[in-house]
Amino acid sequence: MPSTLIIGGHGKVALLAAPMLGDLGFSVTSVIRDCAQSADIEATGATPLVLDITEVTPEEWDTLLAGFDVIVWSAGAGGGAPERTYAVDRDATLAVIDSLERLRDAGKTPR
Repeated sequence: MPSTLIIGGHGKVALLAAPMLGDLGFSVTSVIRDCAQSADIEATGATPLVLDITEVTPEEWDTLLAGFDVIVWSAGAGGGAPERTYAVDRDATLAVIDSLERLRDAGKTPR
């Protein structure tokens, strides 16, 4: 069964995508920032993973992303404070891209 990581798992798109991916035979893990969102994630058939994506180190990204076949970016700060928007919408996005490039260059692309 192919594995999928949805980063930003509690957003509207992610909550719709997770059960669709499950119906197609994917196992789905959804990254959320608040453990109180876990029940909503479980209701979609996905496994919640509580993680502040603004605090993940490059090494942690590499380890996490290498364990999945498919990575879906669905995170967004939702128009909050500019600092949070940059941290999520720009910095965390670039950190994931950088990690995927490192994994590719090392021949360790996500499963």
